[in-house]
Amino acid sequence: MTDTTGTETGGDTGDDWAAAMNEQSEAEATTTEESTGGGDADWGAAMEEQATQEAAAGVEQAPMQNLEAEEGGICMGDASLDVILDIPVNISMEIGASKISIRNLLKLNQGSVVELDRLAGEPLDVLVNGTLIAHGEVVVVNEKYGIRLTDVISAAERIQKLK
Repeated sequence: MTDTTGTETGGDTGDDWAAAMNEQSEAEATTTEESTGGGDADWGAAMEEQATQEAAAGVEQAPMQNLEAEEGGICMGDASLDVILDIPVNISMEIGASKISIRNLLKLNQGSVVELDRLAGEPLDVLVNGTLIAHGEVVVVNEKYGIRLTDVISAAERIQKLK
């Protein structure tokens, strides 16, 4: 018998060689079919085979609970503000601002006057965490400064400014 290189081989050895070559070509054909998308039937068969192997190995699926909104909790449909009411925020009042160079900043000393960009009597800005929420005027109550709100910016306007 002659093998693929043309050399003479023994009787049984040639049959074994031919059987091995046939087996390899069948394996290559199967691999090519799987990599080119053998279809849903192959996928389903593979999933069934995996399930069978897992069952034989004693593998079980972990128990899972369905997620549901709890009573009193927040879900998308129920916008409860109770969760955020105790969060602290910084509120500040801005009289005005000015831009100066570092040279002029270093020249400041006691008694220096810094000109601001606001006119006298113009409303102050009320900022919460740096976001403008209202305008107001300065008042003195029991020897302490305060601010009387004269114009509160609506929530819709504040949200619009965030965008």
